[in-house]
Amino acid sequence: MQLEDVQRVTVLGAGNMGHGIAEVAALAGYDVSLRDINDELVQNGYDQIEWSLGKLAEKDRIGDDEADAALDRVDAFVDLEDALDGADVVVEVVPEKMAIKKDVYDDVVEYAPDEAVFVTNTSSLSITELSEVTDRPERFCGMHFFNPPVRMDLVEVISGEHSSEETLDLIEGLAESMGKTPVRVRKDSPGFIVNRILVPLMNEAAWIVESGDATMEAVDSTTKFDMGLPMGSFELADQVGIDVGYHVLEYMHEVLGDAYRPCPLLGEKVEAEDLGKKTGKGFYDYEDGDGAQIPSDALDDDVRRRLLAVMANETAGLIGNDVADADDIDEAVKLGAGFPDGPAKLADEEGLDALVETLDALAEETGEERYEATDYLREAAESGGFRGDGADGDAESGPAFDVLNVDVDADARVGHVEIDRPHRMNTISGDVLDELADAIDLLDGDDDVRAILLSGAGDRAFSAGADVQSMAAGGADPIHAVELSRQGQQTFGKLEESDKPVIAAIDGYCLGGGMELATAADMRIASERSELGQPELDLGLLPGWGGTQRLARVVGEGRAKEIILTADRYDAETMADYGFVNEVVPGDELDDRARELAAQLAGGPPIAQKYTKRAIHAGRTDNEAGLEVEAMGFGHVMNTDDLIEGVTAFMGDGEPEFEGK
Repeated sequence: MQLEDVQRVTVLGAGNMGHGIAEVAALAGYDVSLRDINDELVQNGYDQIEWSLGKLAEKDRIGDDEADAALDRVDAFVDLEDALDGADVVVEVVPEKMAIKKDVYDDVVEYAPDEAVFVTNTSSLSITELSEVTDRPERFCGMHFFNPPVRMDLVEVISGEHSSEETLDLIEGLAESMGKTPVRVRKDSPGFIVNRILVPLMNEAAWIVESGDATMEAVDSTTKFDMGLPMGSFELADQVGIDVGYHVLEYMHEVLGDAYRPCPLLGEKVEAEDLGKKTGKGFYDYEDGDGAQIPSDALDDDVRRRLLAVMANETAGLIGNDVADADDIDEAVKLGAGFPDGPAKLADEEGLDALVETLDALAEETGEERYEATDYLREAAESGGFRGDGADGDAESGPAFDVLNVDVDADARVGHVEIDRPHRMNTISGDVLDELADAIDLLDGDDDVRAILLSGAGDRAFSAGADVQSMAAGGADPIHAVELSRQGQQTFGKLEESDKPVIAAIDGYCLGGGMELATAADMRIASERSELGQPELDLGLLPGWGGTQRLARVVGEGRAKEIILTADRYDAETMADYGFVNEVVPGDELDDRARELAAQLAGGPPIAQKYTKRAIHAGRTDNEAGLEVEAMGFGHVMNTDDLIEGVTAFMGDGEPEFEGK
């Protein structure tokens, strides 16, 4: 079966994951059969789809017509035979119990069309074992969505022992057609990628507290504010459900051995039914207490190294067993768990030699199997890291970019810089500032680039601001904060002072540091659904990357004070009225219009553009200085080939082709 042959997707299970997957499929244009075991369950799932589509339309993520059309594609069923009629792909999303899933497939094979492909949405169970209860193990694989499916980009596509390459390619293509990012899990292994990293990490956090080596506050402070993870380890366990992680650990322990023995601290919580937010109490109290109040300054270096060492060992196990490579692991964990960087990169930055030493010391001290370093981890440590010695680029290839996508459209003569952190709303970290400075230098020094276009990856944000979580590390040290402010000021200043026209293409959130970045551009074009603002004062901060200065120059002091002091959010049309946004376009036209504008500016006379920008900038604080630069520039362009080209084209009613000479 080819992707173009897929017309109807049947989703078995109308719970949170099931109705979310059904909605994603319907939005992608597929006919959907949503089935559950009784009318109440399936109707509730259908109602949730209708509500979610309405919210997406309300937030201008989709149009009203698109929402109505997607809902019209969804049919609800209780009868299994009717639900499977005409199915091309069957997505099973029933409870995460092997016996229940096997029982479902016993019935599914009786009614499913012979050519239909089966996929299971499981976070850890064996794909191979499930496939073997069907009549088509070669047309069976895992398709693990993350919760909530409508918002989360990642889909793990997992190969069972019998899965054909054709089936895996089809399901990867299906995920992409749904607007998701598929990551191939090449071998059926408990926990696959994301849970294989997260669940042992949660277990190790519990063991650290169980052994009395650190407090829960120190562990969560370290994971959240030192390692930069989106939540503390115990906070995450409460959010997901302690029982969920515990049952995955039990399965890993059963299949993989004592290295995955669950910590008794987790078992005690499950036995007491203190499962986290869903029960009102877990490691934190959400009913009678304040929930997860995590201090930002209770950092512990030993905790960080211990958690990174366990995470590196799991990463090495996945790579060494050919489950996935380092790049796929990093991408999956960033997209699926919201890590600022992937585990392979985090481990490389810490130093694999040091992490191996940490594991060896713990293994000797405790005798626990979970601290036995894998052979691949030792090999990677000897070879310079998971990516070896060539990860940082070289003199010939130029700088390497991990958090930016940088490319050049040679035909249009436009350099494109895209912040590539959609899993973190393209928030700006120290790494982003470092790479942005390198990217500006690279494009400024490229004579074939005549204009620079800025954008953010994904469909939610240009940039939602600074990575405040990482900024809070270490108790928000004032000296570090001053240096971070200066780094952003210098980097954005370098962008502003570029001799080449710079355009910011804004889609979605453009807040705080993200708006400061956009302010450093020469022109700004925004989608209709964009939200802009400087919310720093709501956090007790102030714009620290030049926003107090540049914004006033763009919109005037009065408007700048309004925007910054109120900390309000503004729609794109209002910001256009204020003079901040040059043009507002529908979301589906933004990319084309931004590239068109960049290409138009790239076709202009580079020398005249350079002196125009310099004259404007010089006149900001000294009118006479601005006029002097203007006069000097005017005189300089009089002796250029571009002037002759421009005049000749004007006289002949043609289009000039400026060469910057």
